[in-house]
Amino acid sequence: MKLHLLGTTGYHPNNRRHTACMMLPELGVLLDAGSGMFRARDHLCTPTLDIFLTHTHLDHVFGLTFIFDVIAGKKMQRMTVHALPDKLAAVDDHLFSPDLFPVKPPFEWRRLADEVILSDGSRLTHFPLDHPGGSIGFRIDWPDRSLAYVTDTTAKRDAPYIEQIRGVDVLFHECYFRDGMEEQAELTGHSCTTPVAQVAKAAAAGRLILMHVDPTSEEDDPIGIDRARAIFPETEIAEDGMVIEF
Repeated sequence: MKLHLLGTTGYHPNNRRHTACMMLPELGVLLDAGSGMFRARDHLCTPTLDIFLTHTHLDHVFGLTFIFDVIAGKKMQRMTVHALPDKLAAVDDHLFSPDLFPVKPPFEWRRLADEVILSDGSRLTHFPLDHPGGSIGFRIDWPDRSLAYVTDTTAKRDAPYIEQIRGVDVLFHECYFRDGMEEQAELTGHSCTTPVAQVAKAAAAGRLILMHVDPTSEEDDPIGIDRARAIFPETEIAEDGMVIEF
């Protein structure tokens, strides 16, 4: 199983990264639909597409408007957007308002179930995160491996969601700010480096991949990774185009 990182920053794209979007091509699954979603066209190999949204801030959903190019020339049987009811309504009513997007794509809007069984039998579940306007994280479990995707929240060493991600093989976690920006992180609902590493350690994750990093920095290390590795050595910074094999 391969997971492709199509977008790894937050708020807005920069010359190095697009906004949040992850894809499991073999399952026809996307996690979030940021600006990196245009890259899904190169990996789409199934007649169905299931898009799971953590929340509906624009950097996580405006890639939905790219769908006509993503599926051009493909024979699609179904395209489903899964989200909590208020988030589905927000996308349908606002992002696809005729004044903004005059031709509504043929999406099926589906209320996110507590548990979703994916096409290979793996299990996707979700859990609440603390973020302005509300957000959720995802966990996917196979019989012999697991991953968790935690974006747009303020990490704390005693965060309630630690129990939901305990023991995952790979933890994808937002890390928008370097240490020293704690006040801004709290204000905006994002995370600094050290608390994210503390979360990974507390959850006994196998591997930590930091994403949703600050787009104002295009450095190799926008978040001070040495601080994270001092707490949780198996830490990496996500890059667009990275492929994670499970």
